[in-house]
Amino acid sequence: MFITPAFAQATGVPGAGDFLGMILPLVLIMGVFYFLLIRPQQKKQKDHQASLSKISRGDTIVTHGGLIGKVTKLVDDHELQVEVGEGVKVRVLRAGVAEIRSRGEPAK
Repeated sequence: MFITPAFAQATGVPGAGDFLGMILPLVLIMGVFYFLLIRPQQKKQKDHQASLSKISRGDTIVTHGGLIGKVTKLVDDHELQVEVGEGVKVRVLRAGVAEIRSRGEPAK
């Protein structure tokens, strides 16, 4: 079993094409994840933050804990006073609001 000189010689740089062949699918997968998962989530979060900043008196909201109530007072930039029942008022953080069900009349 003799090895001829033609088979024993290396041709070019070994593995140069393999590196590009491994990296290209990873880059494509990362691009798909960005456009299908990350970007829509960032847009949804941005829209939610904008809606939280526009909460006003008279809006009906739902908290993350499941309480449904009407905003009676804006305490400060971070807190709201919400009436959850007749004569029952609680203070809720703006960050604790999950959904704005309906908009109330504009404040006078």
